[in-house]
Amino acid sequence: MDEKPVDSKRRFLMAVGLVGGIMPLRLAVALTPTPPQPSGPFYPATLPLDDDNDLTRVAGSPQPAEGLSTDLDGRLLDAGGNPIGGARIEIWQCDARGRYHHPRDRGKSTPDPNFQGHGHTLTDAQGRYRFRTIHPVPYPGRTPHIHAAVFLQGRQVLVTQIYVEGEAGNEADFLYRRIPDDKRSLVTAKFAPGSPGQARYRAGFDVVLGQTPDQT
Repeated sequence: MDEKPVDSKRRFLMAVGLVGGIMPLRLAVALTPTPPQPSGPFYPATLPLDDDNDLTRVAGSPQPAEGLSTDLDGRLLDAGGNPIGGARIEIWQCDARGRYHHPRDRGKSTPDPNFQGHGHTLTDAQGRYRFRTIHPVPYPGRTPHIHAAVFLQGRQVLVTQIYVEGEAGNEADFLYRRIPDDKRSLVTAKFAPGSPGQARYRAGFDVVLGQTPDQT
């Protein structure tokens, strides 16, 4: 009786040791690090007393922030694809009126008192983080964006900016244009409609570190 031919998928699995009880091989993963970006002039001069991961609510105020609520989540990974737990992630951005909560912001509108402006969280064992904030808006000279920073062992190891996929102002933004074309997707997130009963938008954004303090 003729032997049944081995299909190509099974042959591949046999080759990498996934069939027949052989221990699987670890396939190398090389992820491109998230491009750094300037922190800008409006990192808070003083961190707010209410500095959790929900920027849409300020302690003591019954009113939520103006703007379209947005859940921003993702993972912090090293270049090998391994999750990094226990890291501090910070984000900050202007409010729905285009104002940063910073004394150097001389915008004409009054800042939204119900927007926290800055928040932080810690990644879990799987490297996951989550924020609730507002959909970023433009202000004079800049396309919509959210600033993000990563701290490991008390040391800042990355600052970047998160841009909105499909935003018309991206191509004219001087900082976005500094990023090579083939790396712009690494700082761009899709802001999709959220699920019923949740935030208006949801955006996923993974951060990849090229080096950690243990590697320097």
